Amino acid sequence: MSLIDYLNQTRYGQDLLTIDEVIRLSDRGNTIFDPCSVLISKHAVIGASNVFFPGVYLLCEEGAELVVGDFNRFYPNTLLEASGGAIRVGTQNQFGEGGFTAKANRQGASISIGDYGRYINGAAVFGSTSLGSGSQLIGAVTVDSCHLQEGGDFREPDPDKRAGLLKGFGTAKNLTIPAGHVITGSGSFHLDNLVPQSFYHPKA
Repeated sequence: MSLIDYLNQTRYGQDLLTIDEVIRLSDRGNTIFDPCSVLISKHAVIGASNVFFPGVYLLCEEGAELVVGDFNRFYPNTLLEASGGAIRVGTQNQFGEGGFTAKANRQGASISIGDYGRYINGAAVFGSTSLGSGSQLIGAVTVDSCHLQEGGDFREPDPDKRAGLLKGFGTAKNLTIPAGHVITGSGSFHLDNLVPQSFYHPKA
């Protein structure tokens, strides 16, 4: 048995796309730099013009839901796993650099990610979480059942018009971050530490 046959047989047994099937995602304008290191479930729905760096894993059990829109960038060490609920991703998001994890691995879990977001440096998302368009997670932030309200993305010149932001490290649970606001965590995140984003990025 050749190496490719072995890899394909192993993938087939785990309900993953074969290497040839991963390559065929490029027919819709997707870029896969290393098809041998990218694992994508056959139950996942993948849009067009996404970029997949090596070491990206999009896993979805039968009966769950994983839907990815268009023009997203998945950097190495990105894992999306829908095993007990749904993960829905919009367009033009950045996952990584520095790793990103999203797991809908509890019954009824639902993770919704809008458009133009940036989720980098080891952020991880669980539970019933909504990351509105333009939102950001920066750092080793564990997000459990939070809502980041939509707004402008990180390029918006007025920081107080940007979407909700969590940065730092630690666990954020059952929080709503309004547009234009940020909490910087150091082990944990509390609404008492909510400030306008212009606190860190003064307006000109």
